[in-house]
Amino acid sequence: MRKTDYLFQRSDSRMWHIRFQGKPRVEYSLRTPDRIQAEILALPLIAEHKAKLLAQRPALTEGWQHELEPGRKHVAPDGGEIIATDTQLIYLNHNGSVIKTTPNGRPAFALVGGPLTLHNLAKAYGEHFDAIEGITRPGVATKNGDDDLIELYLRERNIVGAQERQARETWALFRELCPGVKLKDATRDDGRKLVAHLRAKGNKSTTVRHKIAQLCAACNFAIAEGKLRFNPFSGIASKGDDVLDRASFTDDDMKVIRDNLDKLTASDQLIVRLLATTGMRLGEAFHIKEEFIERGIRYVKVGTKTKSSKRRVPLPAKFLPYLPQTIKGPLFSGSAHNASTRLNPWLREIGITDEAKVMHSFRHRAADRLRTALCRPDIRHAILGHEDKGEGAAAEYGEGFPVTVLKRWIDKIGI
Repeated sequence: MRKTDYLFQRSDSRMWHIRFQGKPRVEYSLRTPDRIQAEILALPLIAEHKAKLLAQRPALTEGWQHELEPGRKHVAPDGGEIIATDTQLIYLNHNGSVIKTTPNGRPAFALVGGPLTLHNLAKAYGEHFDAIEGITRPGVATKNGDDDLIELYLRERNIVGAQERQARETWALFRELCPGVKLKDATRDDGRKLVAHLRAKGNKSTTVRHKIAQLCAACNFAIAEGKLRFNPFSGIASKGDDVLDRASFTDDDMKVIRDNLDKLTASDQLIVRLLATTGMRLGEAFHIKEEFIERGIRYVKVGTKTKSSKRRVPLPAKFLPYLPQTIKGPLFSGSAHNASTRLNPWLREIGITDEAKVMHSFRHRAADRLRTALCRPDIRHAILGHEDKGEGAAAEYGEGFPVTVLKRWIDKIGI
């Protein structure tokens, strides 16, 4: 790993920081906005860190295991004496004459620099005797500049948790499928090998695209950093025929949903009512942290998926009676993913068994309801956050439709 790969800047600070991986992970400020000075300040810290890593690496050291404690006399089995030195055992008869001498013990090995585990012991013994016999065994692929690039991307973009594990697993799989191929030389055909392998394992196209996404983002990051000129993962995982189109909820479905809301927690009931009456995305509901008022109408701001999805959403009349109070913090706790894993099975339990009908189906229903009410496409797009391609760049200017106009139409969605 290059020395500069330990350095990073926080989004809220001009100062350079240094980060060392480990348990726990260590990071702190170098207190300078100058990159060159930061690198100089980091050098001794990096050297100290690497020395600690080397000292922790398990290895065998040769030593000597004594048979008898040296520096004293011992009683021999025949009644004579044994004088034990550090290296020899001197046997004496009853007259004090030397009968024989033997080594006091034998060579032994000790495991140092790592936790005493069976795995570390076996690894250390193997490396030790392989070195003596001059044996080179195949092992895991050694790290190269591409590995450093992936590590830099994960740190700079703060990719952690499940996304980090998936990125590492997919990257390791690519290296296995395309041994020796450098990212600077990789082509889309190399990337397609990864896609073909994932599809052959039974992954649906949406899952494949999700797994490829981090590698694609890492290469885009490297291009922006001037480290790559081409992204071999861009555009290789297309939407396949196995993607299930989502269906809208019917009036009968909505009656079943209303009749079974009491089987949910109060928070999940509120989620369902919000999605049903606004058509917003489940993830957008979890980003609501405050409310605003325009001309006496309460509304929230949502939209993080795309630039065109950012919008103001009036709180519908059918939703307000269930909102316990003014929104002055996160409206929902937890995550959209966890909510989806709770609510989609709930739909199946209450009798909505069509796999094409999920929480996102509220969004399709909202669009259908607005079309049925003869809502203009541009207002419909302003409520749901779809891109209105007809307006072009002009749509980016101003605040959009007044909340009073949006409120009149969003109330037509209902539940």
